[in-house]
Amino acid sequence: MPVHSQFRLLGQRRFLPFYLTQFSGAFNDNLYKNALLLLITYQAGGLMGLSVNVVVNIAAFLFILPFFLFSGIAGQMADRYEKAWIIRRVKAAEIGIMSLAALALWFGWYELLLVLLFLMGAQSTFFGPVKYSILPRVLANDELVGGNGLVSMGTFVAILLGTIAAGVIAGAEQAARITAVAVLVMAVLGYLAARKVPDTRDEAPEVMVRFRPLLETWRLMAVARERPKVLGAILAISWFWFLGAAYLTQFPNFAKTWLAGDETVVTLLLAMFIVGISAGSMLCERLTKHRITLAPVPWGALGLTLLGIDLFFAVPANPEPSTWLSLMTEPVYIRVLLDLVGIGICGGLFIVPLYAFIQYETPDHKRARIIAALNVINSLFMVASAIAGILVLGVFGLGIPTFFLILSLVNALVWVSVLGLRRRAAQPVDN
Repeated sequence: MPVHSQFRLLGQRRFLPFYLTQFSGAFNDNLYKNALLLLITYQAGGLMGLSVNVVVNIAAFLFILPFFLFSGIAGQMADRYEKAWIIRRVKAAEIGIMSLAALALWFGWYELLLVLLFLMGAQSTFFGPVKYSILPRVLANDELVGGNGLVSMGTFVAILLGTIAAGVIAGAEQAARITAVAVLVMAVLGYLAARKVPDTRDEAPEVMVRFRPLLETWRLMAVARERPKVLGAILAISWFWFLGAAYLTQFPNFAKTWLAGDETVVTLLLAMFIVGISAGSMLCERLTKHRITLAPVPWGALGLTLLGIDLFFAVPANPEPSTWLSLMTEPVYIRVLLDLVGIGICGGLFIVPLYAFIQYETPDHKRARIIAALNVINSLFMVASAIAGILVLGVFGLGIPTFFLILSLVNALVWVSVLGLRRRAAQPVDN
């Protein structure tokens, strides 16, 4: 079979509409979340008599809560019903939610915006299992790594662009109203793309959908445990989200305190990290030679440890006030940027083969529920990441570079684990 570049998928209907749908959704989620947090911080000044810090943490909790409540039901639905049908209805729901959000933004109803943040989290919860379980239905085995690389790249680029767009809009005179128009337009564009997603014809009437939120989420864990190798891959991916959440959360204070940087430095750090992940994701297809193999994963894990350690030593002892330009031109800062790009590249090498492995190793009628279990465990690990940050930085009073160093050393244990996972995994499958 001739070997083709993964980018040819962007010209095919079986992939492009889905890709645009998930890209618009990730962009809109981050535009809405970040715009809301900025509005609460700089304009609302706290809600319901609560401080800004409390409200910001409530907002983060409300967005992640639906993953714990509804992932079990979302996985059942994605296995039971045709996936393109679900995608279209989830995106139609997004239009409804964003219409209410536009009204709330227009008139400054911030309490309603928090409720709608919960609904956006619920919408993302129901889209998540379909996002990765649809790929094996529309791609051949030798396209899975490349397709996952494109989805990973698109997701992180959408996160970056949505975050930047929220920051740019926040500086405008009518920030809330511009955001109102933007989120509604993006929701409509996402729905129009979803209408072009071809039917997968994969209904499974034997799968029961039970509306028992926490119980069905708990039962996802039993489904995931049925295949130990798959569970190992799930835990490895969730560790990456633990690590990634720690880096992304600390970037603002890291830039301000340890690099003496302004707001542009935060954006640059985020951009370098995401550029790296995108590049690593794109490299996976070439490195795996279109095969389902975990070969790049230990190398990615090793790079995360070594580059994370180097980042600790790269942080200048006495930083001068910096901007994005000085970070890109002064040698003392260039090493920091190169480490972040390298960490991102290794992250892409780490997660993309794991996603393809999970998709390949799970049966069609359970795949969406296993992806839903992955989403739940990802959420748990990200919550644990926030707690770890509070303990290391707040309780023990260590610096952010030391926190990054600790994470890198713990990641060495993950490297040993994925070496074992690779040995236990099936031999590479040629297609």
